[in-house]
Amino acid sequence: MLFSCSGLPFVTLKSASSLLLSCARYSRLAEVGRFESPKLTGKYETGQLFLHRVFGYRGVVLFPWLARVYDRDVPNKKESKPLDESMNYNQVGKEVKGRAHTYYQVLIDSRDCPYIRAQTEAVTFLGNQDNGRTLYAVPGLDYIGHEDVMPYTAGSKRPIRHDLFDKFLSHSADKDPPFFARDTLMAWQERNHPWLELSDVHKETTENIRVTVIPFYMGCRESQNANVYWWRYCIRLENLGEMTVQLRERHWRIFSLSGTLETVRGRGVVGQEPVLSSQQPAFQYSSHVSLQAPSGHMW
Repeated sequence: MLFSCSGLPFVTLKSASSLLLSCARYSRLAEVGRFESPKLTGKYETGQLFLHRVFGYRGVVLFPWLARVYDRDVPNKKESKPLDESMNYNQVGKEVKGRAHTYYQVLIDSRDCPYIRAQTEAVTFLGNQDNGRTLYAVPGLDYIGHEDVMPYTAGSKRPIRHDLFDKFLSHSADKDPPFFARDTLMAWQERNHPWLELSDVHKETTENIRVTVIPFYMGCRESQNANVYWWRYCIRLENLGEMTVQLRERHWRIFSLSGTLETVRGRGVVGQEPVLSSQQPAFQYSSHVSLQAPSGHMW
């Protein structure tokens, strides 16, 4: 069973009474839904409700992406399938084979946003509009790996609170899952496919800190008769050890294939210095970078 109080959902059945006591001063305890068995093979369909394995928020799957995962810890995962040999090597650092892995574009329940340690303000991208480039901001949109999905079912016809839920999804009790894509979702995906598509994911663990980086190409803008290429990157930090650590400083070197090298250094990330402990082991944030060439490197 899946229960919820004023914050994030709680998962338990045996200790429901203790959860009720700890949440009584905030809100009543209510059943949100019932868990389903996770899929070990195949992928989840549009409309699948889930609980995020790491951040605990409720969400719904919009559509899947097939990404190339460069995992420097386990370069030959058995559950992953190799991509085309001509494009399955990462050219930065040690040679690592890229493996195909399913990720999902999802909507986050707005009721859970204040309680999760991840940026949920917006996913940004440059889209085409009136022959120009418009900066879009989509609040409560995330990308998650297949292993982060904890699927569940709910009796409500509107189990997720998000402004785009009713615009993108319809309910049908005869379908499994009982939510399916509206034409507006399909049109939105097709129109913005170049800016939404997830292609590469990079992972590595150093001293029990697991770092996952997902870069996104946002588009190109002309600035002072020169092209500026914008990228967004999403970084997830996970503490896999028992020792509590804190991110105090960032230090980036940004190399553009145009030949420029920039160094960025400062306190924390996005105005925070997150603490990663056994109780709160993960933190996720995103930021942007502009290059004078279509591609480059950050390290």
